[in-house]
Amino acid sequence: MSPLSTLAAVPLAAGIAAVLILLLRPLLVRYAMARPNARSSHRVPTPQGGGLAVVAAAILVAGALADLPSRELAVLAGAAVGLAAVGAADDIRPLPVLVRLPVQGAAVALLVAASGVRLAPDLPAWLEGGLAVLAGLWFVNLVNFMDGLDWMTVAGMVPLLGALLAFGLLGPLAPAATLVAAALLGGLLGFAPFNRPVARLFLGDVGSLPVGLAVAWLLYRLAGEGGLAAAILLPLYPVADATLTLLRRALAREPVWQAHRTHYYQRATAHGRSVPAVVGTVFALNLGLALLAAATLAWPTWPVTLAALGAGAGLVAGVLRLFAMPRALGTAAA
Repeated sequence: MSPLSTLAAVPLAAGIAAVLILLLRPLLVRYAMARPNARSSHRVPTPQGGGLAVVAAAILVAGALADLPSRELAVLAGAAVGLAAVGAADDIRPLPVLVRLPVQGAAVALLVAASGVRLAPDLPAWLEGGLAVLAGLWFVNLVNFMDGLDWMTVAGMVPLLGALLAFGLLGPLAPAATLVAAALLGGLLGFAPFNRPVARLFLGDVGSLPVGLAVAWLLYRLAGEGGLAAAILLPLYPVADATLTLLRRALAREPVWQAHRTHYYQRATAHGRSVPAVVGTVFALNLGLALLAAATLAWPTWPVTLAALGAGAGLVAGVLRLFAMPRALGTAAA
């Protein structure tokens, strides 16, 4: 697979996603309206389900441009379609968690088994596989949890996928995974204009769940090819925000499976920060994390790795602290 064909996947998927959104929008307006409630960040009914176009474009482009049939890519596509179907049903009529989680777990387990990646060969294969499934299941859901603000998923995933595309073109990521990163990046770029604040279209669970699955697989692949530190750094902000929020709610004995508005990025808007300011901060943070991840691949030594991980943790902690403070205090501190 040539670098040019991989790069061509980005504009191709973007164009297909945009066209599909225009074609699907009347149906989404009719059947998949997200109506405001106490936990919503929007104030007017807005169609959701734009992720259907993102996922379809990514699968079509990756399938068309792949050099050879791949069992792993076929499993990824099938698992993504399964999660998209569950997400679409949930967008139309909310499903119980006991219905959603088993399907998500099965999709992640199939993909972990198909990948054959071993990050800790000293552990029994069943134990490492079980931990990988739990981590993948959490990542799928945290991407969904973080999709609660206009452009938030774009701000979080575009720098990450752009970095994975660059890593693949330069060597540290396999060609098939690089193509998936390029196609998914293009799909999100095609969706981005419709989700620009104030959004005319939401991604929906039909998009956030399979996007989370695909990105989890890409990071798993990167870690398996020697980029563990980079795979930790790239998604560090959403992982930290979602995990700390879950722990805080669990300690407060709140029902962690219910929708809420207490993520750090949501608290930032509640404290008076504008949506563009919040997503702009997240985008800039993720660009910084991508540069740190690149440093760990360019200079794979312990001093560089530890310094990059420490710097990344510090940047994320600083943004979380900023988002948690009222705007007046944050401005004064700045």
